[in-house]
This record gives sequence, structure tokens and C-alpha cells, in this order.
Amino acid sequence: MGDSSTSERRCYDLPVPPPGKFITIEGLDGCGKSTQLTMLATLLHAHGMEVVVTREPGGTVMGEKIRKLLLDTATLNLSPFAELALMFASRAQHLKEVIEPALGQGKTVLCDRFADSTEAYQGGGRKLGSDPVRALHRVLCGNLQPDLTILMDSDVAASVERARQRNFTRARGNDGGGPDENRFEQESRGFFTRVRDAYCAIAEREPHRVVVVNARGPASETHRQIALIMKQKLKLSER
Repeated sequence: MGDSSTSERRCYDLPVPPPGKFITIEGLDGCGKSTQLTMLATLLHAHGMEVVVTREPGGTVMGEKIRKLLLDTATLNLSPFAELALMFASRAQHLKEVIEPALGQGKTVLCDRFADSTEAYQGGGRKLGSDPVRALHRVLCGNLQPDLTILMDSDVAASVERARQRNFTRARGNDGGGPDENRFEQESRGFFTRVRDAYCAIAEREPHRVVVVNARGPASETHRQIALIMKQKLKLSER
């Protein structure tokens, strides 16, 4: 038989990866989040970082099913509280399957939307308030907070119009079989104004975590701003 104490020492001597970084990108639909997420992932890869790119709602098999339910225009008369519960069901599974394991392995997680979206869309847009959203996040998600959140601030009318056009094109597809993700884009301008106001309130409340980027210009200029933030926050060297 081997020396158990030696085996235990060898186990504890194994290098433990440092905790990874959790970075989220937030903003109105149509503000260009997906484009910036791809560009940011490329930037971090170039600096030798192992990156996991994911999204909400979604990110897991169950989460993608919930996403379809939440975003499809066929989902009629959904209670705002049912919508809130579904968002958190997707998020809890996402944390368990994707986010927490990746962070535990020292990877950088880039996520298109997280809890701030729920506070903005359901708390602000649906007028449920911040308190129930933040309470559910504490109970169901262990109050996990991103290390850094990029809030892409954009014009309400222009962003919603881009989102509507994008989803219309996607739904048609080449064969007419693309996904229908137009449910939120059918909301009023007042709804999206409340969403933007809620985002601004979060940024004001948590300036240590949320950095606001002007996303009204070309994608290249928005990326330049985000790249500068990354270099400052993550101490990235010049490449």
C-alpha cells in the first residue's frame, strides 16, 4: 500500500487555476452587442486568454428552449412574473453548467446579457422594480456578480429599429425557417425608454463594475473604446 500522506500531499500540491474573469455586455436590443462580443473575444484570444462566449437567455440546452419560449411572438399573454421566473430558471442552469465551471477553471467568460438585463427589462420595462429581481438573484444565483460589465448606451429608436429589422430578416432566412425572436421588439418606445433608464440607474449605482460605452457610432469606434477599457481593467499589454 502506498503512503496515504504522500498521496494527499501530491493532491494538494497540484496547481489550482486562478479564478477566471466574468465579463458581461449589456444594452438595448439592436445596439451591436453580438458584434462587440465577437470582436472582444478575438482581442482576448490574441492576449493568450482562454475565453468562453455565451449568452442569456440561453447558453445551455434547457436555456435555449426557454429562450425560444420567451422571445417567440407566439408566446402571448405571458405574465411579467412568469417571464421573470423563466429568465431566472435559464440563468440558474446556465451558472451551473457553463459559467461557474469555466470560472473555476480560470477561463474568461464573456456573456451577452446577465442579471442586469433582467433588472432593466423586467424590473424597468415591465415595471416590476429592482427589488424582486435582486432578491431572486441572491437566492437563485448566489448573488454572483460580473467582474466587469460593458453597458453599450445607444439611441432607443435607432436600436429598436435595427433589432426589428435584424429579427425580421433572421425569421425569414433563406428558407423562411429562421427563429422568431421578435416578441420584445414589439414593445412600445416607452417600454424601451424605461429599460434604458433602468440600465443608467444600475451604472450609477455600481460604477466600480459597470462601464458605459457610447455605442451610437461605428462598430470600430465602439470596439476601440471597449479595447481601451479591457487594457485598463485587465492590464493587457500592447499588441
